[in-house]
Amino acid sequence: MREVQFREALREAINEEMRADERVFLMGEEVAEYNGAYKVSQGMLAEFGPKRIIDTPIAELGFAGIGVGAAMNGLRPVIEFMTFNFSLVAIDQVINSAAKMMSMSGGQFTVPIVFRGPTASAGMLSSQHSQAFESWYANCPGLKVIVPSNPADAKGLLKAAIRDNDPVIFMESEQMYGDKGMIPDGEYIMPIGVADTIRNGKDVTLVSFGKMMKVVSKAAEELSQMGIDAEVIDMRTVRPLDYPTVINSVKKTNRLVIIEESWPLANIATEIAFKVQREAFDFLDAPVLRVTGADVPLPYAPTLIEAYLPNVSRIVKAVKDVMYIVK
Repeated sequence: MREVQFREALREAINEEMRADERVFLMGEEVAEYNGAYKVSQGMLAEFGPKRIIDTPIAELGFAGIGVGAAMNGLRPVIEFMTFNFSLVAIDQVINSAAKMMSMSGGQFTVPIVFRGPTASAGMLSSQHSQAFESWYANCPGLKVIVPSNPADAKGLLKAAIRDNDPVIFMESEQMYGDKGMIPDGEYIMPIGVADTIRNGKDVTLVSFGKMMKVVSKAAEELSQMGIDAEVIDMRTVRPLDYPTVINSVKKTNRLVIIEESWPLANIATEIAFKVQREAFDFLDAPVLRVTGADVPLPYAPTLIEAYLPNVSRIVKAVKDVMYIVK
């Protein structure tokens, strides 16, 4: 094992796949000459050259479409959005071309493409640059959606995404690129659609993904000081969702709190809550609760950002509520 930054894990994944398969290339704004807006692609232009590390104009619809066409013709593009907020400019290509092409062509065309970049809030960037679109993309059949929370998962899942024959949405966070974590030596790959139980417990199940896992882990530590033993599950992938891992945990703990940064209406937490009440209703000793972002555009002021986002105190309160602790 060795310690690397989140950005370094992503870089290793792309480098390894590009060395192993000449069909893989990276395209996006500032990925080449500038070494990437977040330095994920640092050094890649020097190694692979401008035909495989391609700087684009500020035209997401255009270069997303080029990527889809390249994938349909046998290449394996990695398309970097500087932020998934900007993917809205390209969403027609993602949803109406990449996601649907295999079905519409009767299997004659596959679209092995990865759309990757940061999602959700990243400090004082205000409403247009702080949105969590995981549930938007997960709602669309034909796409796979991955949201890793640590460097090891980021590398293993990005390698899996690049090798996958379906279009994959790979969502990161500006606030995680400098995070450090241990990753295995040598090449490894992780299966898409498998959750990770990072903490075993018996009193309540906490479920989340992405950078919210850092908040959830802190909450679980605080709960342990109160004598509450929380089981913590990192979904890692939000399409496909690993329902069995969550359901089996709820059958053990009998309580569930789901934490997600997105807005509350029709998000991933809503889907998990429905599935649990459908498949494990008789095991629940309390209603399923969600801790989500506020139902407003994210403000700019840091005090309002703090009030908007899920935090440790809100998670602890939700756990007390499902355990009927009145204090």
